[in-house]
Amino acid sequence: MTNDEILAAFKDCGALQHGHFQLTSGRHSDSYMQCARVLESPSLTTRMARELVSRLPQGARADVVASPAVGGILIGFAVAEALDLPFIFSERKEDQMIFRRGFHVAPGAKVFVVEDVVTTGGSVQEVTGLVEQAGGEVAGVLSLVDRGGSKKFDKPFYPLLALDIASWAPEDCALCQQGQALTSPGSRRLSAQ
Repeated sequence: MTNDEILAAFKDCGALQHGHFQLTSGRHSDSYMQCARVLESPSLTTRMARELVSRLPQGARADVVASPAVGGILIGFAVAEALDLPFIFSERKEDQMIFRRGFHVAPGAKVFVVEDVVTTGGSVQEVTGLVEQAGGEVAGVLSLVDRGGSKKFDKPFYPLLALDIASWAPEDCALCQQGQALTSPGSRRLSAQ
């Protein structure tokens, strides 16, 4: 798939949305990438995961794939399937990201952390911390979309689609100052319950 075909797929399924959004990072934006709209199609999810894997640099390898719940689970599973690797995911408990359900990272294991959309990378940073606390090594971060901007993690980053979508601190948001209704479609609050 070319970058134009990937962007067209996001637009065609309604994943690229416009309005006034509070992102998982807490920042505000006039655009939102609702990757769940892409991920509701198993065939499209599989195609995008395979394309993402095909773009990894030669020699990039891992022993396991880990994703943060909720947003990263489907694409993480699809990437793990494309690489024929085990898949685990982290969840929030009392606002802390943890591995549950018997999931763990073996000491010395190389891990690809996979997320759907990355803005600041806060969830990625949390999963990276879990991997490193267990004695694992993050071999790279993969995502469907990089929204642009600076990241909270310093690992090799391989997004399928890189966009430059503006976001602002809430106190700097012109849409708030205009009184536009704010929606928060992210999964952080859902995964904490």
